[in-house]
Amino acid sequence: MSSIYKKVGLASLIMMTSVFLSRLTGLIREQVIAYIGGISGGVDAYQVAFIIPEILNHIVASGFLSVTFIPIFSHYLVRDKEAEGWRVFSLILTGFGSLLLLLITIACVFARSFVEIFAPGLDDPVLIEHAIRMTRIIIPAQFFFFSGGMFMAVQFAREKFFIPALSPLLYNLGIICGGVLLGSRLGMEGFSWGVLGGAFIGNFMVQIWGAKKVGMRFTINFDFKHPDLWLYIRVTLPLMIGLTMSFSTEFLFRFFGSYLPRGSIAGLNYGLRTMFILVGFFGQAVGMASFPFMARLAAENKIQEMNRLLNDALRYLALVVPFSVLIIALRQETVVILFQRGRFDAAATALTSQVLVYLMIGAFAFAAQTIVVRGYYAVQNTLFPAVYGTVAVVLSIPVYMAGMLKMGVGGVALAISLSAIFQVAVLYVLWNKKSENKDSHRVYRFYLWTILLSIPLGLFLEFFKSTFLTGFDSATFAGSLAVSILTALVFVVMVLSAGYMLGVTEIKALVSRILKKINPL
Repeated sequence: MSSIYKKVGLASLIMMTSVFLSRLTGLIREQVIAYIGGISGGVDAYQVAFIIPEILNHIVASGFLSVTFIPIFSHYLVRDKEAEGWRVFSLILTGFGSLLLLLITIACVFARSFVEIFAPGLDDPVLIEHAIRMTRIIIPAQFFFFSGGMFMAVQFAREKFFIPALSPLLYNLGIICGGVLLGSRLGMEGFSWGVLGGAFIGNFMVQIWGAKKVGMRFTINFDFKHPDLWLYIRVTLPLMIGLTMSFSTEFLFRFFGSYLPRGSIAGLNYGLRTMFILVGFFGQAVGMASFPFMARLAAENKIQEMNRLLNDALRYLALVVPFSVLIIALRQETVVILFQRGRFDAAATALTSQVLVYLMIGAFAFAAQTIVVRGYYAVQNTLFPAVYGTVAVVLSIPVYMAGMLKMGVGGVALAISLSAIFQVAVLYVLWNKKSENKDSHRVYRFYLWTILLSIPLGLFLEFFKSTFLTGFDSATFAGSLAVSILTALVFVVMVLSAGYMLGVTEIKALVSRILKKINPL
């Protein structure tokens, strides 16, 4: 078990570095979009253009290839039947790739109808035309995401993480280059071409190379009678038709945002991307790195050891709570530093800051979901989380409607957070009952402690800002940076001191490592 933790630690380090760099490039991407488009109808149209491609991505479960295909492929690896594993790989890539190409063609032909259905509140004819054109540019990228996902899955199964870690970096760089090089002539359409180019290079070409390095063997295969194809379909079908938390969030904020004043979709998007920087740095890295090991433990029927790994990961992710409080306290300063330049003015900052407060409430739930749902996937149970997620999303729709009608854009953001918290909390409770997770009480207790500590921490940070930092102008980049640095220093000292004095293992270990770095003797 100790060797597995060492491998998880190394994999987590690689993926955390990748996630950090991808979030950094993703942040630069959003900054370039904000600089060129601000909070405008053009940015709204660009965001709407992702609805149909993301639906296609969801239909073929491109985002779930690592969690659906890895257990099947790992089954062959642990039984020394690698050749058959590559045969199944070829069959799935051939069959589902062909299906996706057909769906891409249909979506391009009927793009106008789909845009009108899925963004019904968008009533400006010019913006509708922009959204349709950008939709048709972005749609073909879904083939590169799907095939690239297969190539990355076999690398993960081989416990190789470096080349897959390059994928989001190259994708974001492609979007940035498209916006910078083409934005002056094509506006937001330039970013759409960047999406297509980034997906081709980062998710397709580079990942083919990585898959070949781990011994990929691909042959066109239409043997639809193979039992593992039907196993894959059985495992993946719930994810194709079910509504996951991440997919529903991306869809619903655009759907309900289309009914709000122009720029609301853009503001929600900037807030979400800011929140996802924190979620991605903690949750995505740990989830991606730990899943292959969870899948292997599940394949070996070591469920309690898998639960131990899952619980430890969740305890670590509780650190998202105090960091969310810090961002709430620095909401205006964060948006000023990240986005306020070019066409992104003070009014855009005010709107995005308001959205950010409500989104950060649910940040810990988005981080925890990356781990909890993988417990089900590791034992190849995709049906229950898909059915449960669909029911939870349907039940959340009245919350979105009420939030939109009562609070506008802030209400939609709050609905996102409340829905996420409800979904992940109930999903974890049900997992614990199903798997007889005897140590789950430590996770509940740790999250409760973290939340109770974070509430007075947030109040003190607000008091500190309003009392001691009033001399800085938070409307400017320099003033916001100064306020953020000073507030963050107070935050770090308070969190480390409280955690160390209260005997929190994770924080005590962190302090010890820092002291060893400072004084290795």
